[in-house]
Amino acid sequence: MLEIKHFINGQESDDQGRYQDVYNPATGQVIGKVALGSVDTVEQAIDCAKAAFPAWRATPPLKRAQVMFRFKQLLELHKHEICLLLTTEHGKVTDDALGELTRGIENVEYACGAPELLKGEHSRNIGPGIDSWSEFQPLGVVAGITPFNFPAMVPLWMYPMAIVCGNTFILKPSERNPSAPLFIGKLLKEAGLPDGVFNVVNGDKEAVDALLHSPDVEAISFVGSTPIAEYIYKTGSANGKRVQALGGAKNHAVVMPDADIDNAVNALMGAAYGSCGERCMAISVAVCVGNKVADEVVAKLSAKVKTLRIGSGLVEGQEMGPVITKEQLNRISGLVAQGVEEGATLVVDGRDIAVEGNELGFFLGGCLFDHVQGDMTIYQTEIFGPVLCVVRVDSVQQAMNMINDHEYGNGTCIFTRDGEVARYFSDHIQVGMVGINVPLPVPSAYHSFGGWKRSLFGDLSAYGPDAVRFYTRRKTITQRWPSSGVREGSQFAFPS
Repeated sequence: MLEIKHFINGQESDDQGRYQDVYNPATGQVIGKVALGSVDTVEQAIDCAKAAFPAWRATPPLKRAQVMFRFKQLLELHKHEICLLLTTEHGKVTDDALGELTRGIENVEYACGAPELLKGEHSRNIGPGIDSWSEFQPLGVVAGITPFNFPAMVPLWMYPMAIVCGNTFILKPSERNPSAPLFIGKLLKEAGLPDGVFNVVNGDKEAVDALLHSPDVEAISFVGSTPIAEYIYKTGSANGKRVQALGGAKNHAVVMPDADIDNAVNALMGAAYGSCGERCMAISVAVCVGNKVADEVVAKLSAKVKTLRIGSGLVEGQEMGPVITKEQLNRISGLVAQGVEEGATLVVDGRDIAVEGNELGFFLGGCLFDHVQGDMTIYQTEIFGPVLCVVRVDSVQQAMNMINDHEYGNGTCIFTRDGEVARYFSDHIQVGMVGINVPLPVPSAYHSFGGWKRSLFGDLSAYGPDAVRFYTRRKTITQRWPSSGVREGSQFAFPS
């Protein structure tokens, strides 16, 4: 039985308090227990991070970047061990786990450019003998609170950039699958990061609230559901912190009459059912323009959904694993039942699936709805499972109105061969990340990730250029060295 502890000041720590079971979702069995940090545990981590900050702040960006270069090498060296942990505790298939880790490593690569990214701006002679420049200085102790669906990638969105910017960091990962974040954190120490600069505190709401209320935590990054994102944003902001809180999504894919339908259907399969739909960028609504398009899309999707290869992610060739918990399985199944009650047509019912050898696992087959209406619960709610809703509309403008009217604005895409339609769509859609014939428009590490509306609380998106701005403060310095012996009288007008 695994015993998963905290990682504070360069060593494992256990406060001998509360614990929570950790499951293998494919078997439904408890495989370990994770310590749940108390307020005292969080304060210990904050004190260590605070003590480590002055020396780390004074470390040249080039030397900070060298730690990240070594860290990247270690991540690649241990990728199979990390992916095994991801699959065992999350359930995602091995290929998906490797894809997650690869995208996380891309953010480490971007952080390796710290010396360039942290260069300020300089202007000489803005006035007679006066120079002015700006610097990007670290905040201090910062923290990240991350979700269960990407235990490796989402933390890597946060702390590599925070650390190379000169901050010290406390990570509160999901208590449902904590092993991979802890393993990866130890690699940072092996890469040469000084003790106390990076710390991991496992826990639940008690640990989260301790971070939110601590006067020594300068900034909080969060990824999770919208209700909790809003709570994090309001509570952290009220306590004087800089906060970026990424929330939920209901991502639509618009299929136009001129689209390559086979390509669109293949893309929808991966985007809707990959990672069992447990992605904030998953496509959960296909908006088909015209009944002819809808009939063809539904027929081809139905055939493919019925043949999804579902089982343990450790078995080669599987396309979809289990959902994260029994509670999540029951929740999704309940929403599917509610969709039927409200009048949607359940074309493929993935409930009550049995996986041979893993009968106790948290498995749910792919579900496909047709004739979904905008007032239905399954349309309004972020299901976060392998459920795709097909909506029928008469025009692209009607499709766009539906998307723009939704409370979420994380990601969307359109399948079309018409450049004019694509340009109009991308210009006028009220969504933060847009794909043109790309179902999951997740930006590369050197761009930034973030939605609009109730999908993001805060002014700055995750990773990329926005991360530099989020984890630093700009300081502008204006300097003059007057000639020896020169004295000027007082000036009462505003200087120009």
